[in-house]
Amino acid sequence: MKDLVSSWVESSARSTLSRLHQQIGVAGLAAAAAVPGLSAVFDQHSAAVRDILAAGVEGSAAVAGVVLLAGYTRGLIDEAKAKGWTFRIPADLSAWTTSDWMTARLVGVCSLAASMDDRRTQPTRSG
Repeated sequence: MKDLVSSWVESSARSTLSRLHQQIGVAGLAAAAAVPGLSAVFDQHSAAVRDILAAGVEGSAAVAGVVLLAGYTRGLIDEAKAKGWTFRIPADLSAWTTSDWMTARLVGVCSLAASMDDRRTQPTRSG
């Protein structure tokens, strides 16, 4: 039963991150590829979130990384909305360079989620 619950929780987390990727990650990561320096901004956010999840969550070793990331993201969005933030995708490439902190953080989350999936799907080497 525990495996079933864990699988469901992980599937729900992946769905959350997939929706976020479709809403903002695709456009943000495309902008990062086209606008010099923007990739570095998003990479800094990815690294900060990775560090928060690694160091700031008690018992995190027992939870899949994607679940921690989705939980962090949901909390971040809920808090931002409570403070009046609204979800807006920058209209063009130049607008990405002046996007707000929250938008940059969410693209960083999308980048981190993609790297987690990349590591998960890479074949293991036997030595």
